[in-house]
Amino acid sequence: MICTTVRKGDDCVFMAKNGCSYTGGACNAIVEACNGCGRSKEYETGRYCAAAPAPELKWKNGDCNLATHIVVVAKEQAKINPLKASKRGGK
Repeated sequence: MICTTVRKGDDCVFMAKNGCSYTGGACNAIVEACNGCGRSKEYETGRYCAAAPAPELKWKNGDCNLATHIVVVAKEQAKINPLKASKRGGK
């Protein structure tokens, strides 16, 4: 349904016939760590995340998994001794 509380005009899964069914009756504004994310949008009532109704919970245990401004660096794989690898492969 279309949101009628803080993100007016956007489609929201928490909207019901009798209002917002999310905890507290409305989505929460973004936290400071969300600044620069492509999913945050400006509304009349402030900046809100388009993907999560409570952005502070996404950052509670580390980086948000939906953040578009965070770049994850892959770890380099350790070098494997080719002789040992060939012995393991034969089993």
